[in-house]
Amino acid sequence: MKFTDGYWQLRPGVDVLHPVEVDDVRVDDAAGTMTVWATTKRVRGRGDTLNAPLVTLTYSSPAPGIVKVRVEHWAGTRPRHPEFAVRGTETHVTTHVDDESAVLTSGDLSVRVRRTGPWRVDFESRGRVLTSSLPKGAGIVSSPEGPFVHEQLALGVGEKVYGMGERFGPFVKNGQTVDIWNADGGTSSEQAYKNVPFYMTSGGYGVFVAHPELVSFEVASEMVERTQFSVAGQQLEYYVIDGPTPKDVLERYTALTGRPPALPAWSYGLWLTTSFTTSYDEQTVTQFIDGMAEREIPLSVFHFDCFWMREYQWCDFEWDPRTFPEPEAMLARYKDKGLRICVWINSYIGQRSALFAEAAEKGYLLRTTDGEVWQWDLWQAGMGLVDFTNPAAAEWYASKLDALLDMGVDCFKTDFGERIPTEGVAWFDGSDPQRMRNYYTHLYNRTVFELLERRRGRGQAALFARSATAGGQQYPVHWGGDNDSSFVSMAETLRGGLSLAMSGFGYWSHDIGGFEGEPDPAVFKRWLAFGLLSSHSRLHGSGSVRVPWAFDDEAVDVTRRFTRLKLSLLPYLGAAAREVVERGTPMMRPMVLELPEDRGGWDVDTQYLLGSSLLVAPVFSADGEVHVYVPEGTWTDLLSGETLTGPRWVEQRHGFDSLPVLVRPGTVLPVGASDDAPEYDWADGVTLRLFELPDGFDETVTVPAADAGVDATDVDFRVRRTGDEVVVTTGSGRAWALESAGRTERFDAGTGEGRITLA
Repeated sequence: MKFTDGYWQLRPGVDVLHPVEVDDVRVDDAAGTMTVWATTKRVRGRGDTLNAPLVTLTYSSPAPGIVKVRVEHWAGTRPRHPEFAVRGTETHVTTHVDDESAVLTSGDLSVRVRRTGPWRVDFESRGRVLTSSLPKGAGIVSSPEGPFVHEQLALGVGEKVYGMGERFGPFVKNGQTVDIWNADGGTSSEQAYKNVPFYMTSGGYGVFVAHPELVSFEVASEMVERTQFSVAGQQLEYYVIDGPTPKDVLERYTALTGRPPALPAWSYGLWLTTSFTTSYDEQTVTQFIDGMAEREIPLSVFHFDCFWMREYQWCDFEWDPRTFPEPEAMLARYKDKGLRICVWINSYIGQRSALFAEAAEKGYLLRTTDGEVWQWDLWQAGMGLVDFTNPAAAEWYASKLDALLDMGVDCFKTDFGERIPTEGVAWFDGSDPQRMRNYYTHLYNRTVFELLERRRGRGQAALFARSATAGGQQYPVHWGGDNDSSFVSMAETLRGGLSLAMSGFGYWSHDIGGFEGEPDPAVFKRWLAFGLLSSHSRLHGSGSVRVPWAFDDEAVDVTRRFTRLKLSLLPYLGAAAREVVERGTPMMRPMVLELPEDRGGWDVDTQYLLGSSLLVAPVFSADGEVHVYVPEGTWTDLLSGETLTGPRWVEQRHGFDSLPVLVRPGTVLPVGASDDAPEYDWADGVTLRLFELPDGFDETVTVPAADAGVDATDVDFRVRRTGDEVVVTTGSGRAWALESAGRTERFDAGTGEGRITLA
């Protein structure tokens, strides 16, 4: 939200109070806080203290390297909830106050408030200033729309801003106005399904604005030298998060708001759906499943979209008997084929559903302020909204899904959760309706994910969720929502995924081929390669099916090729997933996240790193023309063996069965012995492929167990290069191999040391 009219003036009806000078500083060592009272005008004598508002700024730290800031006008307003849950650690902060400044330090990060001269607050780390709140930075606003509090943090020359959730516009947010407000707006607008009030910059820090309600960002827009964020009310809370690298920022941020969990191996395989409004029954579904097997395309999950339930009755969680008369027997047959089963759900209950009357009677649906059930006709006729702030309602909702798990369902697509009313409604626990707009999806996805964890075990639960906010990364997987079937939409989909990755979400998927419309074969085939080199891969559409033979024979070949490629890469992808769990580093990584030292990649939003070592550049054209940015060093194309040396842009042309997949120099790439299913012993028969290892290379490569919680254990390979020889030692107990420049040396099970001479 903009409050000024250019640099000098305010907008009509707007008045803003800014901190001008420090009146007092008080330190509470027991609480670990430093509180600063700032005047909003120059105080030259006692008389100037009358009729003069103060701004109270309180600094604290929930964990090393993170500083919490609370900017407050009036303290007497009632607490508003819900609030984002943050995880603190016992951290020792130090403070130092003298005549010149007041300083609070946590880890390497300090906040320094100047006590003399013009107002200035610096956030410092490792001897440099990361960002600052300068004169007119913090502001207490009165306006025709009500009170607001804003903060402005300075941007350096050339500094780039990223994140703020899954946003489909430009990846670099400089120059944009971004409103954190969940909406069902597709992928072609400024609206977003997953709004996260967190950003990071190329300057080595991140900022988390801890408000579930509307947070409005002006990113180098209203003030081109600053990033402004504002919220309605009398208080503003935000956290400055130290780096120095983007990965370090994400590690601290996800420790604060919650880390993504491990996911089951089967979730990394190919998902196929009925599509949305297509006509289907058990015979149709069986033809899809058998058609994939006949064409030797490995399929891991089959998903039933909305019309597995009867029209006008979403959600009643009952199979439509006209099309699926024997669902338990049907699911058993599909399970016998080795498939996992996903079904579509949402948190809206249509009036014709028998569950509507049950939920209304028990008080499980959101009510209006006059005590009636809140209803409308959008999406489902007369639908109501499950009130997850009521623990009994959440338990009731989960019990309906529990019955489906008993039937053989493995996971749920938790659709919607964005169309949440903010006026004239009363939540069970008294939650602020404005705050529930974004937060509702958090409660919805948490309810379903925790049920799956209780039933399936930690590391065996997976969703396919559309909406989210801060902390939602704990309940994966998330997919990109309703896109169009075009190359332009394919590119905007990738931008959304890259922005979400910079917002703490470790896993991400999208509708291969696009959702709306029917992709032409070229779009579908190009999207296949992109989708199957994403963390999770799903074939899904709206009014037309996405089985590859619906397009042409080549689409079948491309689907088979890239599905099998992904399955063979699971030893490598599993290690990347381990980083999601342990550090919060996403599997799909923007160039700036993985290679922040390379300024040439800061703006690049048409390619990404899958894990730390595979650079993927999707092809966004029918003729196969693609421009790929090659970072410094000699990179090797995984599919062709061609080497490219950077840093530079390279123009290439690829067939539908290819795209640039460049292996980073200094990589030991573990490739699995199986490519027909995701659930295999990833270490048994693994081949370690060596790419441009420097002399003196000495690293341990871990091939993780396929699933957390199973008997299989991780296997370590220590890889050392001396001169032209590479020596590997391991306690694997399984067969394994070394490969370099097309030459392969194989070693029997139990061989503890192997070597290969480099060409």
